[in-house]
Amino acid sequence: MTPHAPGARLWLVRHAAPQVAPGTCYGALDMPADPAATQAAARRLAAALPPAPGVFCSTLQRCEQLGQYLRAERPDLVPIPDVRLREMDFGAWEGRAWNTLAKGDIDAWTEDFAHHAPGGGEPLSHMLGRVALALQAARHWSAQHAGADVVWITHAGVARCVAWLQQHGEGVMPRSDNWPVAAPGWGEWEVRDLA
Repeated sequence: MTPHAPGARLWLVRHAAPQVAPGTCYGALDMPADPAATQAAARRLAAALPPAPGVFCSTLQRCEQLGQYLRAERPDLVPIPDVRLREMDFGAWEGRAWNTLAKGDIDAWTEDFAHHAPGGGEPLSHMLGRVALALQAARHWSAQHAGADVVWITHAGVARCVAWLQQHGEGVMPRSDNWPVAAPGWGEWEVRDLA
């Protein structure tokens, strides 16, 4: 485990509401977020963040937008793109309404929740692995910067992965009935110990 400074925190910031029809599966689907809501979220975040955190950003445009608005508010903060902070890829399900997906396909996913690739996309076990690597990198970055906080501009799925990993570690795979459902709201964040 990479050492970290006591008290270092991880800010899990979710992008503002995306410009997509309600009920649409859009994990890795790249679309913008509402500009006014993104700008308002950036203002709140800029005021809340401590001096000199490391800021890392999903490469999907709804997160990049928030990073750009944050930098406009706080020129000292330069978001660094990180593909590990992207939302889950739902493959052929991307852009489709959830209620149009075959029940058998959804059941197959929930029955093998950690290892099934929904829509032929990314299994949750792979996403947990990449988020675990990003957590290791965040701890290392913080240790190299005198215990500074780390900010991730990311997605609900990544926040849930962090919650799972901090509670269970990498060796335990989730089931559909014990996966964390709580996540920050649109344009909101939660702060966790980086340990």
